[in-house]
Amino acid sequence: MQKKTAILFGATGLTGSHVLRKLTQDDRYEVIKVFTRTMPDIKSDKLLIINTGLEDIEQYSEEISGHDLFCCLGTTIKKAGTKENFRKVDLEWPAIISSIASRNGIPNFLIISSIGADPDSSNFYLRTKGEAEKAVQQYGFKKIVILRPSMLLGKRKEFRLLEETGKVLMNPLKFLFRGKLKKYRPIEAERVAKAMIKFANITTSKSIFESHEIELYTKN
Repeated sequence: MQKKTAILFGATGLTGSHVLRKLTQDDRYEVIKVFTRTMPDIKSDKLLIINTGLEDIEQYSEEISGHDLFCCLGTTIKKAGTKENFRKVDLEWPAIISSIASRNGIPNFLIISSIGADPDSSNFYLRTKGEAEKAVQQYGFKKIVILRPSMLLGKRKEFRLLEETGKVLMNPLKFLFRGKLKKYRPIEAERVAKAMIKFANITTSKSIFESHEIELYTKN
């Protein structure tokens, strides 16, 4: 079995931290390159930490090499401070990273987007996510996988009032999300991380997975 190198952006976020933990436990990966300004809590001999902020990522472009790139970047407008800063994190940096990855011959690119992502949406958040999807899809990766989770369940390091309120209201009502509504069911961030790694290691002609499809692929 070929041992692979994973590249991870967003390792300290809710889903990214789960991806990191699962990668360290996965025998298919022998090196995990983590691009981060904040040191992750997880320790492993597999980890290669590239200590950099994303604004300097072009200077470290040669380090963006390997087999599977996992892009788990994401923020909120409140945390970013402005819409401009939000677009940097959720659109501009993923676009730059995908450009470098394609140039460096990385075959597999996987990114977390959002349910409802649409570059033509009137909603700023969903439009930005849709534009990010469009940006990364222009490159000729052997495999590109876009995951569109619904509301993510799990414990974040930072408190998000609207998200926490939504969890309290929606999580007990998950069973009501059936039929056409099933893709709106809240989903555990750990499950999204599991799916992300699974999609990197299976053959699939499908490139976009909605939230309920992510659940389906992680039943076992």
